[in-house]
Amino acid sequence: MLGPVLPTAVTWRSRAPGLLLTTAVALVAVAVRSAVPIVSALLVAIVIGVVLRNAGWIPAPAEPGVRYSARTVLRLGVVLLGLQLSIPEVVALGWEAVVVIVGTVTLTWSATLLVGRWLRVPAALRTLLATGTAICGASAVAAMSAVLGERVPGRGVRPTGDDDEDVEDAAATAVAAVTIFGTLSMLALPPLAATLGLGDHAAGVWVGAGIHEVGQVVAAGGVLGPTVLATAVVTKLGRVVLLAPLVAGVGYARSRRARVAVEHQVAVDSAGVLTGAAPTGVAHTRPPLVPAFVLGFLVLVAVRSLLPVPAVVLDAVETAATLLLTVAMVALGTGVNLKVLLRRGGPAMLLGLVAALLAAGISLLGVLTLL
Repeated sequence: MLGPVLPTAVTWRSRAPGLLLTTAVALVAVAVRSAVPIVSALLVAIVIGVVLRNAGWIPAPAEPGVRYSARTVLRLGVVLLGLQLSIPEVVALGWEAVVVIVGTVTLTWSATLLVGRWLRVPAALRTLLATGTAICGASAVAAMSAVLGERVPGRGVRPTGDDDEDVEDAAATAVAAVTIFGTLSMLALPPLAATLGLGDHAAGVWVGAGIHEVGQVVAAGGVLGPTVLATAVVTKLGRVVLLAPLVAGVGYARSRRARVAVEHQVAVDSAGVLTGAAPTGVAHTRPPLVPAFVLGFLVLVAVRSLLPVPAVVLDAVETAATLLLTVAMVALGTGVNLKVLLRRGGPAMLLGLVAALLAAGISLLGVLTLL
């Protein structure tokens, strides 16, 4: 009975070339990140993946493993992110900081979607840009792309309102934008915090709430001192905690639209049977309300929040999560059509800039009002 469920040795052999390729490129990207800390390993991985695909350097035997990296490996990396998050540490910042975190994420995400619609940025791309800016940069883009990339619920059925755009293209564009503008925020916020005369706690909350990537927050907070750094990192992790409900909410909305589409198709097929018409042949399956990888993420958040986890385990899991997400970014990069990416780059970059300004401005307003 387990044969059809568990991957066979043949399946793993077919995936091996692609997994080896994406892992090797990921290790190169991590090495580049170690040599040049300001550079994101996830961005380097995507860029190399784009080059490999558009230069025609992906051998046919590697394709199954590359696809596996873009889906299953991506989800595993997102799950492991959960062990980095401790809710009690975030609550200890004070209710004012929590309000700043929630307000920044909610308003930045919503406003970016509205501006993206006005700029005619495709739906998936503006959702990924909004998520990456509001939550935690490339990692958030990866998590949301895992939901947007799912074909639900069956052959030929897509949730109403979805664009036909390629999610891999959109993810690559979003990662590039959030990395560029996150880096600019990293460079701009520390001197601005000093100019505004913010105290250590207020500066730490602003840096953690206004900058995209965790690594960028560490770099910016370190410039302002150890007290600011500690507050900034916990604030940043508070934003990451909101990744799960945000992704789950988007997944639920897509699932709901998909169920409506299925019910409509069932009605059409039933009417066809009554009138003698042939059924469409669409598979009437219902997608899960919350993706399994989001549940796994939440379980590890609960473990980290409720149980003592040894530092050595936390370090090992963090390293594993980074590597898995980098492997997945290589695979996402190989799915990019460079011509399409260049064609949509202008509006996407403008939206990325607007989103970065929203995150920094909204969080600063909250800090000046409440702290």
